[in-house]
Amino acid sequence: MKQEILNKSREYFPEVVAIRRQLHQHPELSFCEKDTAELIKRCLSSKNIEFQSDIAGHGIIATIKGTKKTPHSTLKASHLTIALRADMDALPIQETNDIPYRSVNQGVMHACGHDAHTAMLLGTALILNDLRDSFDGTIKLVFQPGEEKLPGGASLILDSGTLNDVQLIIGQHVTSDLKCGEVGFHSGPYMASCDEVNILIKGAGGHGAKPNERNQTVVAAAKTVTRLAEMYPENDETVYKSNGLLSFGEFLANGTYNVVPSQVSLKGTMRTFDENKRKLLKDNILKMANETASEHGCTAEVFIETGYPSVKNDERLTDFCKKTAAEYLCETDIKTVPQQMTAEDFGWYSQKIPACFYRLGTADPDKAIDSMQHTSTFNIDENAMQLGTGLMAFIAINILKDENIISPRN
Repeated sequence: MKQEILNKSREYFPEVVAIRRQLHQHPELSFCEKDTAELIKRCLSSKNIEFQSDIAGHGIIATIKGTKKTPHSTLKASHLTIALRADMDALPIQETNDIPYRSVNQGVMHACGHDAHTAMLLGTALILNDLRDSFDGTIKLVFQPGEEKLPGGASLILDSGTLNDVQLIIGQHVTSDLKCGEVGFHSGPYMASCDEVNILIKGAGGHGAKPNERNQTVVAAAKTVTRLAEMYPENDETVYKSNGLLSFGEFLANGTYNVVPSQVSLKGTMRTFDENKRKLLKDNILKMANETASEHGCTAEVFIETGYPSVKNDERLTDFCKKTAAEYLCETDIKTVPQQMTAEDFGWYSQKIPACFYRLGTADPDKAIDSMQHTSTFNIDENAMQLGTGLMAFIAINILKDENIISPRN
């Protein structure tokens, strides 16, 4: 089976590269992926792969059913359903790469690798469709819109009910932190939740030289930021990964030398790996802002926009995927990656379905391909896509053969 998949991944590699370059040249922002969806549908239709479209906007879910009948002691294999996911959307970034297939959409760029994710999942679909007589059960391929924009396409896909029958879900994401040919796994809580913090300190504004006629709105806002920073320090990675991370990126007072404004706006982000600590962090922000504002005769309005939950990798599934990847590659190419305070809407899936979200290395410093994601120079070593395409197929088929990894959990 491994050799068959390796051969198929080589066979489809030119097509996967062509798809990725087409998508890279014509990126579309979150929930605007109309042309991307049309390309996916054409590719699936050309191989007679059944799919549902227009899910959560432009989302597509393809379904490949295995035809091999094998005994299964725990569950009937024909009833097993797993999902593989790729995101489709691009970012509002002006590309500065000098490549033949650079973005032609002004100010829009695939700076996070979603073009590669989509192309690889299509390649995986082609392999699985060719090898459907080698496995039993059902594999759903989720082409998801809107990963980069709240509330996240993953939450809308789940709300649609199209994954209600799915027992496990796998996600693959490119990274510049690993070299091409390497794959990274992290078991347990992996990526942080992400919420947007908005605080408005309000009071009487007035002349800077007349403190009896105004409140200290700027001082109250500054103390709020300082006290919260002291409560959630950033100087110890172990501490903030345990308790949570809170950072402010906007402090807007809009006064001048001798004018104290009537309100000061604060904006920041909060990150945690634990849902209970996520609630505690929100409560502490609300309490601290109100207490500090009150000390200076002001009031505080706090609005925290709920973002993505943390990505939680199922330990048993992740261990299985890691061992399977080592079988497909070799042990030295399999890495354990650290927790990340960045967020991903794959967290919505992982909170509902046993999940494994792993990293595919795409960097090659010798080719000057090492820019970080979400930058105008981000690119990938496309050779990684041959590995990623085959690896997802290999993991999926091996999962369907293992009754313990797929069995219901307490």
